[in-house]
Amino acid sequence: MNQADIDAVAQYLRELQDRLCAALQQEDGAAEFREDAWHKPAGGGGRTRVLADGALFEQAGVNFSHVMGDSLPAAATAARPELAGRSWQAMGVSLVLHPRNPYVPTSHMNVRLFVAEKAGAAPLWWFGGGYDLTPYYGYKEDVVHWHRTARTACAPFGDEVYPRYKQWCDEYFFLKHRNEARGVGGIFFDDLNAWGFVKCFAFVRSVGDSYLGAYLPIAQRRRDTPYGERQRDFQLYRRGRYVEFNLVWDRGTLFGLQSGGRTESILMSMPPLVKWRYDWQPAPGSAEAQLYEKFLPPRDWLAGIS
Repeated sequence: MNQADIDAVAQYLRELQDRLCAALQQEDGAAEFREDAWHKPAGGGGRTRVLADGALFEQAGVNFSHVMGDSLPAAATAARPELAGRSWQAMGVSLVLHPRNPYVPTSHMNVRLFVAEKAGAAPLWWFGGGYDLTPYYGYKEDVVHWHRTARTACAPFGDEVYPRYKQWCDEYFFLKHRNEARGVGGIFFDDLNAWGFVKCFAFVRSVGDSYLGAYLPIAQRRRDTPYGERQRDFQLYRRGRYVEFNLVWDRGTLFGLQSGGRTESILMSMPPLVKWRYDWQPAPGSAEAQLYEKFLPPRDWLAGIS
């Protein structure tokens, strides 16, 4: 089968959103997700769910959307000009977690399907997605667990999949204007259709289903770590990098804005509080400096680890 089963993907994504929200709300223990159901005038809609001012999460967003349009925007056709002029539909689940404790990493996950159609031509479809981790204070055991879980999710689809998508993640979540990685990576993929629909969809489910097992053990390990004003200040400063990437480089943000998407849903990825400081540098030998020196430079975190 090489034809996209749109209904099956949409059903999976809605169920994934439900499972993610239930687990994250339970883990937070103090706040609940608010849901806004919305409709796009050009077609489609979604469910935006945001948890704010919780015990674990200062803000957490988990969105489902299924939208469509008559012509793909520039963000979608820049690398694939053959798609220009096609009608389209896109569906996905996007998650961004901004924890309260600076020792708990921020994290992002997304899985999505695009379908582009044109009269007289076969529909084109492709999957994309992945997840990445953005710590403020690095712990090797956390990063190894994160990447081991990602590798396990990729393993049934070939030994080459994790290394390829890990490298793609390192290259994608990179702030070129600062020559600096956003975090410690994970996996990222796009334009996935070469395996046929059944296998590609199975891979997307493996990625989506593995996320909670990748993130929650880290959050549970770090959420009660004592912190003070210094750690909080550094967290807010580093959140600025997250904002810079999302507004300058992230193709998903650009696609959403260019396609007339719901702005509040698109920008739910922004942290609730953030700081910028002119030409700030961490003190040599500090825990903050270790993030830059030992964790942000891309590396093979699983070298020699089974």
